[in-house]
Amino acid sequence: MAGSGQVRVDFNEAVFDQILNSAGVQALCAQKANAALAIAEARAPVDTGGYQAGLSVATVRHEHRTTHMVVGHDPKTLLIESQTGNLARALKAVG
Repeated sequence: MAGSGQVRVDFNEAVFDQILNSAGVQALCAQKANAALAIAEARAPVDTGGYQAGLSVATVRHEHRTTHMVVGHDPKTLLIESQTGNLARALKAVG
């Protein structure tokens, strides 16, 4: 219960579920993830090509929404990211 001078807000989770899982929101999230992937691939350091080839977009369903994440599958992904920040910079570039 809200005290004196406090505001209490009750969210209708079903409405947020509907919005976050709508086709428009899903398309926008997938578009941004694919744009970040393209930037990350273009800027990826290339030694053997494994890191660059191992980048992809993963779609993960959660309780209230679906997320699209740029992930790396090469064993060197964490090392390369810690040294270059390639994925972080790609996400920032997309905005």
